[in-house]
Amino acid sequence: MRIALPVDENLGLESPMSGHFGRAKYFAFVDVEDNEIKGIEVVPVPFEEHGPGDLPNFMRENGAEVVIVYGMGRRAMEYFNQFGITVVTGAYGKVGDVVKAFIEQVLEVDPYWKEKIEREKEKRGHCEH
Repeated sequence: MRIALPVDENLGLESPMSGHFGRAKYFAFVDVEDNEIKGIEVVPVPFEEHGPGDLPNFMRENGAEVVIVYGMGRRAMEYFNQFGITVVTGAYGKVGDVVKAFIEQVLEVDPYWKEKIEREKEKRGHCEH
């Protein structure tokens, strides 16, 4: 299984997850086999500006089967659903810790992520990608 997570720094498994999918500078692609992390590839987002579907297509092109994020807009979720890619929202922390918790089915997520992002968007007026 290949899991994609948005990150702002290229620190491998120690990379802290980005707070919002659409503003990440990199994506960490973590390969999992037999419930163990077998490898990680941190890839820079290949475009400065993105439109609807660009990031989901980027995830699909890089083989993601699961995308774990803190926040994500409705349209991006719809693209992932169309591609058959599982989306997990409300996750936060370092990539390695998040993936390990996901594998062990003990990942704790913030149930209030949407409300927090809405408040942040009201302050800044950002996109919903």
